[in-house]
Amino acid sequence: MQPQFQLPEPLKQRRIVVAMSGGVDSSVVAALAARTGAETIGVTLQLYDHGAAVGRTGSCCAGQDIRDARAVADRIGIAHYVFDYESRFRDSVIADFADEYMAGRTPIPCVKCNMGVKFTDLFQIARDLGADCLATGHYVRRVEGPQGAELHRAADPARDQSYFLFATTQAQLDYLRFPLGGLPKPQVREIAAELGLSVALKPDSQDICFVPDGDYAKIVRKLRPDSDEGGNIVHVDGRVLGAHKGLIHYTVGQRKGLEIGGQAEPLYVVRLDAEARRVIVGPKAALAISAAQLSDINWLGRDFTGPLSAKVRSMAKPVPARLEGERLIFDAPEYGVAPGQAAVLYAGDRVLGGGWIAATEAALADAA
Repeated sequence: MQPQFQLPEPLKQRRIVVAMSGGVDSSVVAALAARTGAETIGVTLQLYDHGAAVGRTGSCCAGQDIRDARAVADRIGIAHYVFDYESRFRDSVIADFADEYMAGRTPIPCVKCNMGVKFTDLFQIARDLGADCLATGHYVRRVEGPQGAELHRAADPARDQSYFLFATTQAQLDYLRFPLGGLPKPQVREIAAELGLSVALKPDSQDICFVPDGDYAKIVRKLRPDSDEGGNIVHVDGRVLGAHKGLIHYTVGQRKGLEIGGQAEPLYVVRLDAEARRVIVGPKAALAISAAQLSDINWLGRDFTGPLSAKVRSMAKPVPARLEGERLIFDAPEYGVAPGQAAVLYAGDRVLGGGWIAATEAALADAA
């Protein structure tokens, strides 16, 4: 399948703005856009500078990555602009990341970034530049359906990024293009090599780009010094089993690192009580969730009313469920459902939308 930009012919009369992060995916999109004959402009947002991160391969939107994006733009002969959005990113993504952990929730900063600086501010930049569309290197598909543009999962399930794009609005989807959605990653790297792009073998970026060493707790502590305040580890039956070193070190479903040995059965983090600074633990059965309350639902399904499935973690498989207002009810108990994460709704490969998990309902009464 050849990448498509879904623009009216002739493409030489079109202008495409490409969001270039400095990685192989967006670099290939820029090269393919330029090869269509359309006027192509690369745009990179500088989002953070954490010292060690700026020279680290495997991040994005910082020092070396910006240099890589500029080198690719020079190679393929397109204009390239860098915009400083560091303060906006810090306030809307990094600070929110810290606040979510402090509130006992498990955040997804990549979605907040897409909702903010990438699919709002970058949109405005593309429109100001007079672009016919904004193209990105995300692995999702934009399909023209009978009622307009639809968002679909990538052809390669291992690369699908639709979970992180559930908050894309219809107006944004009308303007966005995802030319890599029908390609497997190895083919994208082959294209990069064929085009002589220096990033052909560059490693993929890590999930949380602003955490250069994977120690997210350090970032939270830096922004919220009181985040290491400890509290009790409490069994779902009310017994105090020990003490913890701060809520930021625990997530729902976690088993290792609890340091409460000598128990009759393995225990997992069932939920986090931020107000009382308690880590609630219990057997695996206590993780079973029958329903979740969603907030800020974004609906892309238009008048869709058929059966749907829900994905509650980026690496999880969609499971049968139904949506009644803001309440998502699972056909069978689901595990590892954490407030702060997203529930993304599908009809087959089509993304119907999704919302933020605000609260969960335990399948077992004694796990509440």
